[in-house]
Amino acid sequence: MASYALEFEKPIAELERQIDELKRLATDRELDVQREIAPLAEKLALLRSEIYRNLTPYQRVQVARHPRRPYTLDYLHGVFSDFVELHGDRLFRDDPAIVGGLARLDGQSVVVIGQQKGRDTKDNLRRNFGMPHPEGYRKALRLMKMAERFGLPVVTLIDTPGAFPGLGAEERGQAEAIARNIEEMAVLRTPIVAVIIGEGGSGGALAIAVGDRVLMFENSVYSVISPEGCAAILWRDASLRERAAESLKLTAPDLIGLGVVDEIIPEPAGGAHADPEAAALALGPVLKRHLAELVRVRPEKLVRRRAEKYLRMGKFEEA
Repeated sequence: MASYALEFEKPIAELERQIDELKRLATDRELDVQREIAPLAEKLALLRSEIYRNLTPYQRVQVARHPRRPYTLDYLHGVFSDFVELHGDRLFRDDPAIVGGLARLDGQSVVVIGQQKGRDTKDNLRRNFGMPHPEGYRKALRLMKMAERFGLPVVTLIDTPGAFPGLGAEERGQAEAIARNIEEMAVLRTPIVAVIIGEGGSGGALAIAVGDRVLMFENSVYSVISPEGCAAILWRDASLRERAAESLKLTAPDLIGLGVVDEIIPEPAGGAHADPEAAALALGPVLKRHLAELVRVRPEKLVRRRAEKYLRMGKFEEA
């Protein structure tokens, strides 16, 4: 995992390897190699900036899926304090693919909910690769209704390839659970700030992403379907994923232009996985700013504005 690099990141990884090797030699032989490291470090910074400034849409998809990218629990510990996880949907069971509970953001009590992927095979199996079952969405709704009851703002962190499409999930009402969350979030009488931190896939993402403000990390993606799924349906060839990613307009710059998201959160050089602590530092102040604006709005006005926000997205043009 530590040495994992995407194909387009391999020149960066090679330079990092050279710098690490020089540092190791310096330690082993008690040498001063700062003069040799300085130009390599400068070259590394320039290369990383150049590569990440010119990512294609599908390369951004790959970054959003990076196994070292910060997940919900990383942000819960890096941005919030006093997090207390709450479990279960009070109907069937607890779903580890969605975590949520009470926390504080700079002293303000909030309810935080997010999808959670695993860091290794065992954890990924337990978390179902971040793909929630219906009980996960029902747990999320239970926590949101609790937040409404106690007048607490809701923060959701979205990072899923989509809702789990297995037989058991369908038998227990996956579509109904997603639809119910969307319906209830549309009229929830408390502020909601949704943040796309990695993959925002299909209805599995939208089920916790209906917010007064929708924010998005620079290298995250948000789409009705994965590029591979889109290519398989439209052209019967999943290898055309790059063409599909271009057409889906799933990147943060595309979505800010379409009015689907409200703000892009910059990532550290080389993506959030290169410096998770810096990514957390970037998220905190943005969340605090949006929540400070929203908590001053009366619930009736909040719900009305939320409805107007989503109605404005239904624009189309005839050729």
